[in-house]
Amino acid sequence: MLNTWEQFSQEKLKKIFTEKKFIIDIGGGLRVGASRGNRLEETNKWLEPYIKKVDYKVLDKVKDYKPDIVADIQSLPLEDGSVDAFLCIAILEHVEEPQKAVTEMFRALRPGGYCYIYVPFLYYYHPMKGYYNDFYRFTHDGVKYLCRDFSSVEIQNVRGALSTVANLVPVFSKRTKVFDWLDRLFGKTKTKQTSGYVVFCVK
Repeated sequence: MLNTWEQFSQEKLKKIFTEKKFIIDIGGGLRVGASRGNRLEETNKWLEPYIKKVDYKVLDKVKDYKPDIVADIQSLPLEDGSVDAFLCIAILEHVEEPQKAVTEMFRALRPGGYCYIYVPFLYYYHPMKGYYNDFYRFTHDGVKYLCRDFSSVEIQNVRGALSTVANLVPVFSKRTKVFDWLDRLFGKTKTKQTSGYVVFCVK
């Protein structure tokens, strides 16, 4: 059974891959396999047939993972209004100027284009030495402000309060399903004390 945020994510990703044709995945966050520049994330295997039907590109600022486009999200080498959709999963906490990154995606999107973003809030420190630092965390208010130029913004929290705390404790981090149930039981699923946010924006 999918959690609320997993249902939200699948719904929005399916919308992107069925309604848009030119899709750029910044950082390869979908984790659809080594041939697409990164490791496979089993939970996203359902996307494979959808990806084959669109022009899906991975953009990264380093060549190591063999992305289709080597570039920095803060200065995209893309024409104004040239992209149908961006995926930006767990990237904005690692860039020096996240507002500049969001502004660049907005600029490069076609009118009516989609932007799917994930950012952390209550989440552990996770730089990758030699590749990126870990600069920021984002509250609900911060997400709204970052995405203020879009015509429509939907924000879905990832984890309730109890499963967020459990996710930060190594002994519980792989057992958060129990805490998901407790969040539902105690009405903690819509809290803003959350691990992060999935955001779906329309230009």
